Amino acid sequence: MRLEGIHHITAITEDAQRNVDFYAGTMGLRLVKKTVNQDNPTVYHLFFADKAGDAGSDLTFFEYPGVPRGRAGGGMVHRIVWRVSSEDSLSFWSERLAAAGIESERDGDSLRFSDPEGLDHELAVVEVSDEPLVAEHPEVPAELALQGFHAVRAYSPAPETSSRLLEALEFEPVDGGWEARGEKRGGLYGFDEPPPEPGLQGAGSVHHVAWASLPEEHMQWREKAISAGAQPTPLIDRFYFRSIYFREPSGVLFEIATLGPGFTVDEPLEHLGEKLSLPPDFEHLRDEVEPRLRPVVNPRVKAK
Repeated sequence: MRLEGIHHITAITEDAQRNVDFYAGTMGLRLVKKTVNQDNPTVYHLFFADKAGDAGSDLTFFEYPGVPRGRAGGGMVHRIVWRVSSEDSLSFWSERLAAAGIESERDGDSLRFSDPEGLDHELAVVEVSDEPLVAEHPEVPAELALQGFHAVRAYSPAPETSSRLLEALEFEPVDGGWEARGEKRGGLYGFDEPPPEPGLQGAGSVHHVAWASLPEEHMQWREKAISAGAQPTPLIDRFYFRSIYFREPSGVLFEIATLGPGFTVDEPLEHLGEKLSLPPDFEHLRDEVEPRLRPVVNPRVKAK
């Protein structure tokens, strides 16, 4: 019984349109679901992923118009690490980002940069047997595209305090962090010394990281978390997957989310993300919610 790596990562944006332009445009991901934050249905929840909307490639954002810029600090994820296939990929992305006005820094087999709101990313040349999770984009050759998540890195002044919980969740210690690896996919969780300034949740900051569970094992993970001293929520049905949430000792918010039902439960694969999707429990709010959301144009649709 093992977690199947990273399920998704959720961050915050102040501007949904700029966010979509960058991730669906510049970064070549697919906008696979345009819905609302189920804990605050007056704001967007946008999901970017590979062409099929697979867990392991799924970067999501809550939009809070007017929210100040965030700052990663202790108890927060500060960097998202993506897999790419080769040094040619790094060269391609360095040039593509520069053309979009984004500075990047090459360091051996990795390329680091921040999105327009300051969220830090790293592209790393990684050799694993996991299936590449690639989005289709007319300007991004498939062999150079992002291939899904490899890791997240968090700030913690005392990373050793997290060991008991991570061991209970069947993470394995590896160089520089911990690995959650299942039969099909793995993902890393690493720690760095925090900066002196306290963290600030806001635009360009990570809200939580979710780890992937087989549906039939989901509640067993909840019990494992409890056994190590965590205080997980009851099971929450998010319609596209089911979730539990808890803080790990560093302060980072963890979610364990099921692999499925998935994003095609209410939209066909070929039309994912083209309209505002509301889970059945929220459909009665459409006339109230939709007028309050700022219109978003997908640059990929516009280019057709």
